[in-house]
Amino acid sequence: MTDLFDKISKNRGPLGMHAKESHGYFTFPKLEGEISNRMIFRGKEKLVWSLNNYLGLANHPEVRKIDGEASVHYGLGTPMGARMMSGETDRHTLLEQQLAAFEQKEDAILLNYGYQGMVSAIDCLVDRHDIIVYDSESHACIIDGVRLHMGKRFVYPHNDINNLVKQLERATKLAEETGGAILVITEGVFGMSGDQGKLKEIVALKSKFSFRLFVDDAHGFGTMGKTGAGTGEEQGVQDGVDIYFGTFAKSMALIGGFIASDAQIIEYFKYNMRSQIFAKSLPMPLVEGAIKRLELLKNQPQLKNNLWKIVNALQNGLKQAGFDIGKTQSPVTPVYLNGTIPEATKLIYDLRENYDIFCSMVVYPVVPKGIIMLRLIPTAVHTLEDVKYTIESFGKIKSKLLNGEYKAEKIVDVN
Repeated sequence: MTDLFDKISKNRGPLGMHAKESHGYFTFPKLEGEISNRMIFRGKEKLVWSLNNYLGLANHPEVRKIDGEASVHYGLGTPMGARMMSGETDRHTLLEQQLAAFEQKEDAILLNYGYQGMVSAIDCLVDRHDIIVYDSESHACIIDGVRLHMGKRFVYPHNDINNLVKQLERATKLAEETGGAILVITEGVFGMSGDQGKLKEIVALKSKFSFRLFVDDAHGFGTMGKTGAGTGEEQGVQDGVDIYFGTFAKSMALIGGFIASDAQIIEYFKYNMRSQIFAKSLPMPLVEGAIKRLELLKNQPQLKNNLWKIVNALQNGLKQAGFDIGKTQSPVTPVYLNGTIPEATKLIYDLRENYDIFCSMVVYPVVPKGIIMLRLIPTAVHTLEDVKYTIESFGKIKSKLLNGEYKAEKIVDVN
């Protein structure tokens, strides 16, 4: 028999095993100052490409004004209690109605947190007789939700529609035996690779198979589509998305999220979704802040236009400079390099300390061994000068990597 704490002390996990050397620098870094394209890291200004502040709303003057006024007027405690018991307000309902209309759905439900909401929504929707079919590169919140499922689940390789057909054939046969239903789950925009889920092709499969489609569009809400309504709008199949999930944590620069769907499905969520039934209602300042942000998202198209000006300049410039940015079809901009984890830490240390560029580093187990992914998030508040400097700097660190200047056996110890 093993003591639980002893077991944990011996196995810290693939990332936790490096905690002593990396904490506070490569992991859990502290960015300080006003949220913008330039912030302070360890006392020095850096050009930051790591914030999901897509539309630049975090410090928009109208947003800051309403956030401050709502906090003073309501305080963070209002309303008290879960919505089913004592936390319902007209403003919560108004925001849900506005989100539903924006997403061309009948109704919507607010979520306190996106991650928590997705896990709970999946648990709420299916029972042990139902079958889930999901994309292999789905976000961790989807994976955790699927793990709660007591019935069968089938996974298909990322965006592989031919294999999805095979999984749907298996699921259909099983559903006929159990009397259950089929739920397909994918993402609008995949947050690491930046490519879009093949929503149009998946929706087309409804002519052959009976299933409902649940789309996590955390990175698509506000950035994709003519109006910013998301990837379903971008691909012209929003009406084929049965359950639409969006988060406030990206384009809205806030906390919370929502699900939009048919009125009967939203009512079902309200009375059966455990993460909302047993959680305090979203605080009023966050609701007022979300109403203002949604207003700006809808009525100031220049925000999304500015974002895409930077996205196109950055991605086209990187490709012209010979960088591999994968198959991104969104603002998410991965840059793939070959190298070990120790090399990755030396490269990032050089990038931050000598070039004053702060971006996120992604290594194994998130990407395969031997791959370094630098993940850039363009925003509406970046400038073309930022783009030019970043591409030039990346060219220099790539040359150093290829010349072996970052060779190392251990990760950089910054503590």
